[in-house]
Amino acid sequence: MFPLRIAWRYVKARKSHRAVNIIAWIAVGGVAVAVAAMVVVLSIYNGFEQLSAQRMSRMDPQLLVQRTDGRMIENADSLAAALERIAGVEAADPVITERALIMTDMGQMPVVFKAVPAGYDRRNIALDSLMEAGAYATQTASGYPAAAVSVGVANKLAVIPEQAPLANIYVPRRVGRINPANPGAAFARESMVVSGVFRTDDQDVDADHIIIPLAVARELLDYDTQGSAVDLRLSPDASAVKVQRAVQDAVGDGISVQNRLEQRSENFRMIAIEKWVTFMMLLMVLVIALFNIVSTLSLLVIEKRDNMSTLRAIGATRHSVGSIFAWQGFIVTVTGGVIGIVLGVALALTQEYGHVITLGSRPGTAVVDYYPVSLLVTDLLIVFAAVLAVSLLMTLVARLLAAKNS
Repeated sequence: MFPLRIAWRYVKARKSHRAVNIIAWIAVGGVAVAVAAMVVVLSIYNGFEQLSAQRMSRMDPQLLVQRTDGRMIENADSLAAALERIAGVEAADPVITERALIMTDMGQMPVVFKAVPAGYDRRNIALDSLMEAGAYATQTASGYPAAAVSVGVANKLAVIPEQAPLANIYVPRRVGRINPANPGAAFARESMVVSGVFRTDDQDVDADHIIIPLAVARELLDYDTQGSAVDLRLSPDASAVKVQRAVQDAVGDGISVQNRLEQRSENFRMIAIEKWVTFMMLLMVLVIALFNIVSTLSLLVIEKRDNMSTLRAIGATRHSVGSIFAWQGFIVTVTGGVIGIVLGVALALTQEYGHVITLGSRPGTAVVDYYPVSLLVTDLLIVFAAVLAVSLLMTLVARLLAAKNS
């Protein structure tokens, strides 16, 4: 590899003008900084993605069975009983999720209620563990049905468990005629007592969700055995993938079976989109940094013009001379890329394990006390592939510069 050997000597050799050396190192530094930024930013997005996975709503079931068209499941009770007989399924409960209006003496607001059957907190999701105040219950000692409200609802309506006046839940009537002279008759109403306030650490859920008994929801909506979904809890030793496949085979087409990640696919998709859009922006920064290398190669070509004449005189072809500077551009770009990857890995690992950059002035004031970072080998391979791609671009530019001056 005659051109590679000459190129390597050119890279190591001192230049006749010190400014050329300085410009060359600035070019390498520009590439290194851009590549290090790519590694760090991708690692930060990985950290936020893992944080989102860890802090997924604690109200999400392990498996969610629902119709793909969003309509109600007929005979949801029978479906839940059948699914509970599948190996690996520990509990299956029909639920209803619907929008409603909650009204108290302190105000009103639209909410999303999740209606669950009796025993749901013992069989499926431990709702008591979510309570910030009060307790989860389905009925109070006074005989009124009980509701648990999220912290957002409790704050807006100034609700204190067991001390607040009755909360009225309104939903539009599904059946029957509407009397224009009495608009209030178009809504079904149920009076409930707030027994507890829950927090899930999921902003969407904590803002406007409440939990009510399934029997109350079916009475409000004029349902018998229908349900909007069936929540499944798996046995501790069960394979989630195998059970999900078995449940999907049992329910057939038209009904989806989603694990927790799939239930929050929109959130993860937005993180992925932001991650790769940012990567493309940083890639453009890397391309801009290559202009420094182009200027460096231009100076090197001018400086080595006499050497090129000598090489041509002893029989080197124009292609061989161009290959020398092509290799030189490749070496300079890859060197900057490798330095940048090493620097980015060092910074990412420092934050991942040292937690140097924190969020908030006081621990515990934010969801996480430090910037989450997770370094993935696949991201490093993608960054290195991008460096190789721009390095090949530099070889073409260097070959053109040498061809014009040889």
